[in-house]
Amino acid sequence: MNSNKIIINNAILIFAGIAIFFLLMKVLGLDKISELRFLNFGFILWGINNAIRTNMNKNKESLYINNFSVGIGTSIMAVGLSIVGIIIYVDFIDPSFMSVLENSAFWGQNLSLGLVVFALAIEGIASSVICSFILMQYYKNYKISVNIA
Repeated sequence: MNSNKIIINNAILIFAGIAIFFLLMKVLGLDKISELRFLNFGFILWGINNAIRTNMNKNKESLYINNFSVGIGTSIMAVGLSIVGIIIYVDFIDPSFMSVLENSAFWGQNLSLGLVVFALAIEGIASSVICSFILMQYYKNYKISVNIA
């Protein structure tokens, strides 16, 4: 399986998990609780782990840097999809979400959508590298078994 296909599939899974989680929070009235947004890291870690494991098992890839790149690529693509999702959400579905962000302890006042997108991009890229690095510490000694027929 092509590494790009692994990256795209897992990025879409991460994005879908985060989007469903946020919509579920909205339906249940929990969207005002900013701390619940930290659960995004669970989706990100799961997706990166799945991408790295798939790359190792399907492509028989054992090089650290290649698997690390798959992890980073997966999460950066998921961050990009999430940023597009939040732009669509704020512009077309719930413009009042900006006031929810302004009232949280994390963001501050006088936010613009551009500032939020920039902050999410920086935070997303940083978390991509950190989560990929953490997971690669587990996989760095993982040996691929090769079946000889």
